[in-house]
Amino acid sequence: MIAAILSLTVLGIMLGLGLGFAARWLRVESNPLAEEIESLMPGSQCGQCGFAGCGPAAAAIAVGEATVSICAPGGRALAEQLAVKLGIDVDLSKIDDRRPMVAQIVHEELCTGCTRCFKNCPTDAIVGAPRQIHTVIRDACIGCGKCTEVCPTESLKLHPVAVTLRTWYWDKPREAA
Repeated sequence: MIAAILSLTVLGIMLGLGLGFAARWLRVESNPLAEEIESLMPGSQCGQCGFAGCGPAAAAIAVGEATVSICAPGGRALAEQLAVKLGIDVDLSKIDDRRPMVAQIVHEELCTGCTRCFKNCPTDAIVGAPRQIHTVIRDACIGCGKCTEVCPTESLKLHPVAVTLRTWYWDKPREAA
């Protein structure tokens, strides 16, 4: 019994040390600018920019393969922050700040339960079962619109988030021209 405990303890220590050394020797150096850019991004991993998430998008912005205005959820404010960080000029007139949106099933009688919407949802905000009516968890929805694009019956629509004490925000003042 004691031999088994001792051998498992020694084995655990040896494997732990081996993993620790491997983590140091096999570490992949990353771009610190990409990490800073990723920390500024919303982190919703929605894929609206065409990349698999905020990490690859930040890496593309850092090396100049993507524009600073690529992030739709970040809007004008994020593009402005990224332009300042990178020291570049960007035309902010083409970037529109849209209000926060959330998906909603507006025609429940048309919903066939095809499950296409929650297969495409990046945050698993849509719940339901095959051939059953689905519902949207409003707190998890990021408003990317991927579910509305694939809905064959058009029963899902994006709506602005209703203004309540919990969702109210103050619009940033515009500079005088």
